[in-house]
Amino acid sequence: MKQRSLVVLGISGSLREQSSNTRLLSFIGGMMPAGIEFRMYQGLASLPHFSPDLDGDEDPWHEAVREWREELRAANAVVICTPEYARGVPGTLKNALDWIVSSGEFVNKPTAVVSASPHPDGGAMALQSLTLTLKMMTAAIPDEASLAVPFVSKIIGPDGSVTDTNTLSSLLNLVRALSQAIPEK
Repeated sequence: MKQRSLVVLGISGSLREQSSNTRLLSFIGGMMPAGIEFRMYQGLASLPHFSPDLDGDEDPWHEAVREWREELRAANAVVICTPEYARGVPGTLKNALDWIVSSGEFVNKPTAVVSASPHPDGGAMALQSLTLTLKMMTAAIPDEASLAVPFVSKIIGPDGSVTDTNTLSSLLNLVRALSQAIPEK
């Protein structure tokens, strides 16, 4: 019997078509070791605005929320890469996370967090905010699986590859830490 591969779900906090964060996330996906399948979540823009009145397993309120939760449940680990908007997490990403608070898909889920920005701090405030939210949801964020990437537009080549050796080294450490945090099945 063929062994199922492990799945890491990538979530970009940006909806921009040519997003540096989405390109960086795709690059991270290509760094996954053998035996780990990387999938990108594509439904962020489809999620309705969160309302506790609509949140319940028996309510057929929106197919996109059901699919979002199912993709998270199917994943063995998650990587989130987000830009920083107005010193925080983009509203669409926060909205997606709000849909997960009561259903618990992040409970003990190995999760890596990355912020990437053209600014020198690399979106550190968004990274801090995202980390606080995920820790409240009891996501398991390994020590080396958190990274702020400054000057992102200067370190991603035209082909989407990371050209800065320090960033590349940090990303390798992030992928290693996340991979090692995934429980063996």
